[in-house]
Amino acid sequence: MKPMRAVLLAGVLAAAFLSGCASVKPWERETLALPGMQVDAEPLISACDDHIYFSREASKGGRSYGGGGCGCN
Repeated sequence: MKPMRAVLLAGVLAAAFLSGCASVKPWERETLALPGMQVDAEPLISACDDHIYFSREASKGGRSYGGGGCGCN
């Protein structure tokens, strides 16, 4: 009975991983390139928010920053 569960589980996992594969047609790339579809749709607002957070918390980190939190940067 257990080998049957393993085969079923492997089949379900394979179906889940393969269902995410999709090919994008050249005429569909315009829609995917819109600013709203980017990982960070508003980079300027994110940079301002990060600066405000850094200024208030006196620390950097978590968003690919290096350095200390003295506030003199």
